[in-house]
Amino acid sequence: MIQERGVIMKRRGLWAGLVPLVLCLSVTFLTGCTKKGEIKNNLLVTQTHKPIASASTGAADEQASKEGMLQKQGALQEQTLREQTIGKAAGQANQGAAENVKKEMSAQEAALKELQIPDITFDYDKYSLTPEAQALLRSHVPAFLKYKEYKLVVEGHCDERGTVEYNLALGEERAVQTAKYLMNLGIEKERLKTISYGKEKPLDPDHNEAAWAKNRRAHFVVVPPVD
Repeated sequence: MIQERGVIMKRRGLWAGLVPLVLCLSVTFLTGCTKKGEIKNNLLVTQTHKPIASASTGAADEQASKEGMLQKQGALQEQTLREQTIGKAAGQANQGAAENVKKEMSAQEAALKELQIPDITFDYDKYSLTPEAQALLRSHVPAFLKYKEYKLVVEGHCDERGTVEYNLALGEERAVQTAKYLMNLGIEKERLKTISYGKEKPLDPDHNEAAWAKNRRAHFVVVPPVD
């Protein structure tokens, strides 16, 4: 009996020692599992959030890229529109300038046509104006009084008879007398210029009386205003 009680007591002591050990091992195991679960959860959370952050960053970059492209396209369109506007304005200016030049040329052609004086002729070895020459000059003076900015060159010419020196002097007298008559009719002296070509520039190159009559003349050159 005493021996059985000793065995029972030993068994109770053994169990009493095992229970705390089992409880300690259980707590350690549960704590380790809990930590492993927390670590796993942290990894899951981290892995879950990382793609979201990457996706958000990529979307932001794409949006910024699109906005940059739109800004560049807008700037390019604005520059193109500005260049088109400038080109159009330049074209209109050029067209307006061309029209003005055309109008000026037309006006000048009309003035030159109105101002042109036909040649007047002289008698043989004379420089005085014939009545027919005076009447012709009078009929063209009003145009010169109208277009005061135009000038006139009076050329004196002779036929081929006589020396070069004599004909140069005779041609000069014919030009001077013609210019004086025009001045007496109201054309300013500053607008008139005289020159003699003698027999150097015959109107008719033939060697007969009809040709000589044509070559004894005063020729008129109208000079337009210089801009």
